[in-house]
Amino acid sequence: MNKIVYTESAPQPIGPYSQAYLAENTIYCSGQIALDAHTGEFLNGTIEEQTQKCIENVEQVLKAAGFGFEDVVKTTCFLAEMSDFTQFNEVYAKYFTSKPARSCVAAKQLPKGALVEIEVIAVK
Repeated sequence: MNKIVYTESAPQPIGPYSQAYLAENTIYCSGQIALDAHTGEFLNGTIEEQTQKCIENVEQVLKAAGFGFEDVVKTTCFLAEMSDFTQFNEVYAKYFTSKPARSCVAAKQLPKGALVEIEVIAVK
């Protein structure tokens, strides 16, 4: 069964996309930046603070579909500055302990001037 995943515990989509899409036993989560789900405000903090918020948002989307970090098989991470890689990695490593496959690239510009954006694919 395929369905759109939605939760009020994560930021609302600001365009023609969903927070995630569940296709049979696989969830494809849209990229999350450091937005507060309740206020819609952007957390204009350090790379560590923004990474933490991105991960919290990803967690809420996964949870809404009955998934957890242990189900994540692939992450794609976008950094505004590759010089933030070490600090980003320190926060990331605390949550993705199952060591899913990952791409981490520098992007010229992210929405709202974000320093980081994270998307995931998870399988049950």
